[in-house]
Amino acid sequence: MTRLRITSCGHVFTAETHPDAPHTVAAFLKLLPYRQKIIHVRWSGEGCWVPLGDFKLENDGVAVGFENHTSHPSVGDILFYPGGYSETEIILAYGSCCFASKLGQLAGNHFLTIVEGKEKLRELGTRVLWEGAQDVLFEQI
Repeated sequence: MTRLRITSCGHVFTAETHPDAPHTVAAFLKLLPYRQKIIHVRWSGEGCWVPLGDFKLENDGVAVGFENHTSHPSVGDILFYPGGYSETEIILAYGSCCFASKLGQLAGNHFLTIVEGKEKLRELGTRVLWEGAQDVLFEQI
């Protein structure tokens, strides 16, 4: 498993890649360091997301599809949704979460899990909720 550092809102988290999402992991690692904006979810509960529009995450020229997907991420789980019913996105659960869009429940690839700093996730989520979009940086350690 590869370790990543995720920095946002003055907090630093350590995440590990998930072995059951090898295509998502391989494609995402090629993007590092990856800078984006993170905003609060609208329909999914206690989570933050990175909206990616019609971006296609590719691994060796092949768009990443569904693997190791779930609708119910646990606190600290990070999912990648490859698009389809809703736009492509990354979602991070900081509390009770059921991944959904205005069209209904979705499932995303569980490809990262936060293993250090989980106790600060609620602070991150609350800040994003009340203060709006925040910078987020994903880097390989």
